Amino acid sequence: MRTRVPISWAKDQALLIGVVLTVVVAAIAAVGPLLIGMDANVPNYGAKLRPPSAEHCLGTDQYGRDQAARLMVGLRRSILSALIVLAGSMTVSLLVGVLAGLSPRWIDSLLGRVIDVLLAVPSLVLALAIVGLLGPGYANLLLALIVSSWAADARLARSLTMDLSHRPYITAARLSGVGTVGIALRHIVPAVVPRLSVVATLRLGGIVVSLAGLSFLGLGVQQPDAELGAMLGDARKFLTAAPWLLLVPATAILLMTTAANLIADGLHRRTAVRGRQ
Repeated sequence: MRTRVPISWAKDQALLIGVVLTVVVAAIAAVGPLLIGMDANVPNYGAKLRPPSAEHCLGTDQYGRDQAARLMVGLRRSILSALIVLAGSMTVSLLVGVLAGLSPRWIDSLLGRVIDVLLAVPSLVLALAIVGLLGPGYANLLLALIVSSWAADARLARSLTMDLSHRPYITAARLSGVGTVGIALRHIVPAVVPRLSVVATLRLGGIVVSLAGLSFLGLGVQQPDAELGAMLGDARKFLTAAPWLLLVPATAILLMTTAANLIADGLHRRTAVRGRQ
């Protein structure tokens, strides 16, 4: 007989650190711009490239804009962007995976080939191709990352759907006259979403890095709007004259990625242990 060993959130130090980091970063992004009281996009050419001081706690950039204000606005935009990409990718994955798992064989085969083709192309290469086709821009970048990142999770959703479709309660539902749509909405989707969410969360850190990397190349948010990757791209020209311009957004990206990875790993461990019980 197996002994169940409950996992305490408080005792899972990595998960706890990830949650604390997430709360701190989210709080800074939410209330920081209100506390700073400065417009992140308004230039002040008389205060260009000033180091951190009492007036500008994180210094100013090449246009004299307050770096702290831009950091907090960019942090908010980066967090929302990562969540939008994750939610969009999960939605497409869930729809395609459940559809493939419950459809006739020819539809399943067709969707399977589409998934295989997308998985054969590196996601960043596909995202670059989509942005190159649509043109640089914030909305186009989000769309490109969603399109390039759903295939792996769709394969998992399909596998889970096919496994669940042979369960006795699904067979009983079919015999009682419940249609395919009803089975999907009542039984399949509620069972697939929690497992898919844990796996998808493992990619959140990678999404943050991908967003920052493509924005660094100038393919995302355009001037004068602030975004962490775009701030890094602007800072590379002033690495020796104003190193704080690089350190501030780089540290923010590092904290976001660390928090996302710690939470994802913690959730994955909890799910794995529950699955063995």
